[in-house]
Amino acid sequence: MFFFYIAEAFRSIKSAKSSFILTTVSLTISVLLILFSFITLQLSDYYSSSLKSNIKINVFLKEPFNQSNQDEMQSELQSKVYADSIEFISKDKAAELFVAETGEDFRKILDYNPLPASFIMQVSESYANSDSLNNIIKDLSSLESVDEVVFKEGFIYRLLNYIDTIKIYIFLVTLLITLVAIYLVYATIRLIINSRMIDYETMKLVGAKLSTIRIPVILNGLIAGLFSGIFSYLVFLFIKKQLLIVEALGIMFTRHMVEYKLIIFLTGPVLVFIVSIFTLRKVSLKI
Repeated sequence: MFFFYIAEAFRSIKSAKSSFILTTVSLTISVLLILFSFITLQLSDYYSSSLKSNIKINVFLKEPFNQSNQDEMQSELQSKVYADSIEFISKDKAAELFVAETGEDFRKILDYNPLPASFIMQVSESYANSDSLNNIIKDLSSLESVDEVVFKEGFIYRLLNYIDTIKIYIFLVTLLITLVAIYLVYATIRLIINSRMIDYETMKLVGAKLSTIRIPVILNGLIAGLFSGIFSYLVFLFIKKQLLIVEALGIMFTRHMVEYKLIIFLTGPVLVFIVSIFTLRKVSLKI
């Protein structure tokens, strides 16, 4: 019986050859877009995490500021739930950093150090968003020993917004192509049923089971899904080879290859199977 189903499935492919090819191509594009959407999500999370882990806030302190004030302030800052790490920059170290960065030594002109002592706070990643940062800055500014709070990482959020925007567009395109693929699968199944309606009516008259009609049609779609998986995998291997120079992608390809293979080889058949079951509900043994 199994070989009968296979033979009938290939007869269905032959009777709707152009639709089968179009469905396979559409499914291949859908699988690739779903895969690359998944990779884009992982990549954006990777870079977002990397960028957020480098977000720092400069807390400049009021004068005079002595060792006792430093210990008290450091203890208070470390108690904040949003603080990941704290680094104290003394007035002398601030002067050294200024000279190193600008190449100009103000100490040759001034007989005092105008630069304030400060703390550099690295914000915990879970609090590294615009709303939380605004609240953090307000909270730090309210501390008695704090003169000014400076956050210089605004460009990071612009970059993160660009990544999120691109991700949304990719999802929309993926959704559109997937809907087209679903429609083509549906249209192909309807075309197969209509083109072989006489055969199905004859099979009903001789007492064929409903499964004898439905299973070959489902197999037809699963074959298209299998081909789409093979084509998608070949395309993926080619693109993967070109992108291995990107360190983040190399890491993800190594860690998540099993997940990528599951998406490639299961998306097409599962999509086809669901659409086939839905479409074939109206097929009955009524003559």
